[in-house]
Amino acid sequence: MKILVVDDHALVRAGLCQVLQGLEPLETTEVIEAGDCARAFVLAASHPDLDLVLLDYHLPDMNGLAALGVFGKRHPELPVVILSGSANPSIAQRVLAHGAVGFITKSGLSDELLHALRQVLQGQVYSPPEFGIGPGPSPTEAKAPVFTPRQQEVLQLLLGGCSNRDISDQLSLSDETVKNHVSSILRGFGVKTRTQAALQAGRWGYDRSSPVSR
Repeated sequence: MKILVVDDHALVRAGLCQVLQGLEPLETTEVIEAGDCARAFVLAASHPDLDLVLLDYHLPDMNGLAALGVFGKRHPELPVVILSGSANPSIAQRVLAHGAVGFITKSGLSDELLHALRQVLQGQVYSPPEFGIGPGPSPTEAKAPVFTPRQQEVLQLLLGGCSNRDISDQLSLSDETVKNHVSSILRGFGVKTRTQAALQAGRWGYDRSSPVSR
């Protein structure tokens, strides 16, 4: 497990690094730190095996919403969770609508943070329960996505937890072709991350064993 923590306060980063070691009890969680967005983008580009980004909403060089857009454009498969010192439901609604897979307040307990991140890593979208933010429109309220046979094969492997490199190897496709297929799948579901795509796929009846079970 490799997580990028982006926060301009060194003590906050140190505290998060310690808490995150409880995420995977049987193995060490590698935590990479960045004090601003510029450094975070460099690290994300040089660590393609990142599993998650914890991104502070208030940063000196860019706010969390803008940074979220950059991550979504450059790394659409990378889940991003927003951290905020402000328990503001409207901010949570905005960042979730723009592709974040979670919104967590810094005032919460360590166990709450770990619980939220485990949900996110299992393909769910998290916001504080007291905010009352729903998961979004149901399949009956939206149009079913249509994928080509090759995109369905990519989706099936994506749902199985395969990385882009794994998909490339299994389907004998170039990395760029796989990236394009994944981007098309994200657009088809109307989401910005692989985690959100997996969540939407489940709502539409897609599973790991077949391209579509509806």
